Amino acid sequence: MLTRAGCLPCVRNMVKLIHTLADHGDDVSCCAFSSTLLATCSLDKTIRLYSLSDFAELPHSPLKFHTYAVHCCSFSPSGHVLASCSTDGTTVLWSAHSGHTLTVLEQPGGSPVRVCCFSPDSTYLASGAADGSVVLWNAHSYKLYRCGSVKDSSLVACAFSPDGGLLVTGSSGGDLTVWDDRMRCLHSEKAHDLGITCCSFSSQPLSGGEHGLQLYRLASCGQDCEIKLWVVSFTRVLGFELKYRSTLSGHCAPVLACAFSHDGQMLASGSVDKSVIIYDIGTQSVLHTLTQHTRYVTTCAFAPNTLLLATGSMDKTVNIWQFDLETPCQGSVSDQLKHFIEDWSEEDVSKWLRAQGLEDLVDIFRTNNIDGKELLHLTKESLAGDMKIESLGLRSKVLRSIDELRTRMESLSSGIPDEFICPITRELMKDPVIASDGYSYEREAMESWIHKKKRTSPMTNLALPSLVLTPNRTLKMAINRWLETHQK
Repeated sequence: MLTRAGCLPCVRNMVKLIHTLADHGDDVSCCAFSSTLLATCSLDKTIRLYSLSDFAELPHSPLKFHTYAVHCCSFSPSGHVLASCSTDGTTVLWSAHSGHTLTVLEQPGGSPVRVCCFSPDSTYLASGAADGSVVLWNAHSYKLYRCGSVKDSSLVACAFSPDGGLLVTGSSGGDLTVWDDRMRCLHSEKAHDLGITCCSFSSQPLSGGEHGLQLYRLASCGQDCEIKLWVVSFTRVLGFELKYRSTLSGHCAPVLACAFSHDGQMLASGSVDKSVIIYDIGTQSVLHTLTQHTRYVTTCAFAPNTLLLATGSMDKTVNIWQFDLETPCQGSVSDQLKHFIEDWSEEDVSKWLRAQGLEDLVDIFRTNNIDGKELLHLTKESLAGDMKIESLGLRSKVLRSIDELRTRMESLSSGIPDEFICPITRELMKDPVIASDGYSYEREAMESWIHKKKRTSPMTNLALPSLVLTPNRTLKMAINRWLETHQK
């Protein structure tokens, strides 16, 4: 944890509890967001749906089909389909808008299904079960596509890489297993001695990938009370690599859930110690510790388009948290962030290098006494000449990572929440729409993008399953409220 950043609370988002849902009759096992809805599921055999505009439960909620506990729920990227899985050995697909059952997928062997998730392009649905089986279903035809299994363990976690090329599963035995899109096992290693409980990919790729190399950040947590950060790299030519980067501390009991924020800058975790901890991924420091739940925290999820976090617990409640970009400190947010980085010690810079996958440069930076202020003034000339970093690739990666810090300062200087900014134009959205990749864009910009780039997603570069653009009324209302507050 960074120790010298005295103004840290001033440059980070404040968080407040804005709503508590208490409709379930038993432990809450999972919660998931779409752009407009929140889904929760429970050991009480039901799934409940709520509108993000006012957190009112939808008329067709609760959804009832499962005959035993529901362990996991997941929206398709478009938000139109909801998947749920249960001890009864089934994974059910629902229409999120009507509540109608679309299909019932029976796990081979009938083993209790513990976890399910959609691929980023909505092509596949993965389901993992207590007998160690993992099935890849065609999400359109509802047919079994491929299957695999792990030995002597239950599958309890799964996550697709942002490009959809990899599926990572976690087992009760503690192994992280990586599969390609044909369910061939690429890699497996012991990640948590006492068993994995959850894993999550950041949707934002890491900088520094060269020659087609794709770099993604992965988080895993487990019964060993630890949260571990990994970097996953993959190309068809060079193959696959999983590298351990660091461990986040803070919990004093098994960690049951972890989830990245939509922009990849924060990670939330829930634990048997009844707390929720929110970390800054860039600095790996604790931003907030939330202690409102009275029993184990079993699940956490960030909303894709608004600064909301949902946490669920064995106390039968789901808490909704909102992040407020307002700050009590004097000066602009960008100035505060700049002062915060300039106050970094040499050790803080070393931690930042490791978080960026640049641990090979730690000794060089220490030898040259690079602290936060020096970091912001590094150039390609000083890296090559003064610090004698010979590798052009490493120099480029350092400069890109520093540029990301500067870009973050510039984006914060406007004071506009990032989720209100169109990913294409980088301007405040006036008519936000949801594309089939699950992201929100300015309508005019997305229509132009589709016309020029055909069927690709601006965020993932994957093919868009559909060209339909759905008005994001919830986001538009939030933008209007923000404008009313900040343009007085």
